Amino acid sequence: MNKKITGRILFILSIALFVFQMGYLFLHASYELEYIDNRLFYVFNILIVAGMAASIFLLFSIPKKWRIISYVTAGILILLQGGLILNHSQQTKQIVSFSPDMKNQFVLKEDIKTGEAVYYRTYYRIFARPKEVLPYKTQGQFKLKWLENDIAALTYQAANKSIHQYIGTYGARDSGISYTYVGPTIQGKWQGNGARIDSRPDGISVNYKGKSGQYDWDNVVQFGTIAIVLMRDGEAEWTIGLNENFQSHSNDPLPPSGEITLYRVSMDRVEPIRLTFVE
Repeated sequence: MNKKITGRILFILSIALFVFQMGYLFLHASYELEYIDNRLFYVFNILIVAGMAASIFLLFSIPKKWRIISYVTAGILILLQGGLILNHSQQTKQIVSFSPDMKNQFVLKEDIKTGEAVYYRTYYRIFARPKEVLPYKTQGQFKLKWLENDIAALTYQAANKSIHQYIGTYGARDSGISYTYVGPTIQGKWQGNGARIDSRPDGISVNYKGKSGQYDWDNVVQFGTIAIVLMRDGEAEWTIGLNENFQSHSNDPLPPSGEITLYRVSMDRVEPIRLTFVE
């Protein structure tokens, strides 16, 4: 491919990316739409500057003096954008995590100065909109674990040292025809790998390695329609998620089938436990 063709391609791509950036600025101002990682804005600016500079050098014969000036100008603009990336990284902590099947994204952005963390819903893989502010000011420590392809558990430490969990859910069970409550759909006993869950009309009990805990419904927080967090004294202790193979059979006489996942809330490394219905 000769230099002229390469130059034209780079020029067209740079213009297209510039138009894309202008469209993004409009959407951001009008609909609070953001890139999943805010630093992408500056990365795209760098690509525009580099692409335009390269295309001009390939398409036109520029005197040495102006070529040097162009190099210096492009370098300054690129360094400026690099500095903005660094400055943004010092002000905002971002978590962008893809599910194991790469179909869902968990996006969280924390203002390092204020400790306010915002969970985002993603659109078209690259964009996101703020959905909810985490209820506690954070201390900057986060741990994210995908329990299923559509359940992401974020464990974090609040400024007062308490431990909490926020669940990102991206799917539904039983065809997702109507809103369902997790507690009633798992009524009965579930067991697996040294753990047992008993969901009854008065609440949920969890037994793990000889230690048990009882949680009434006032201490059960639901996320979406496929996960709940069990609370005690204002802190999260367990998360229960409905696995992708879960079927409630709420409209027929059969008992629930498939699996559920029990996940202990801790900043340490913890592995999820899969349980099956017993009775």
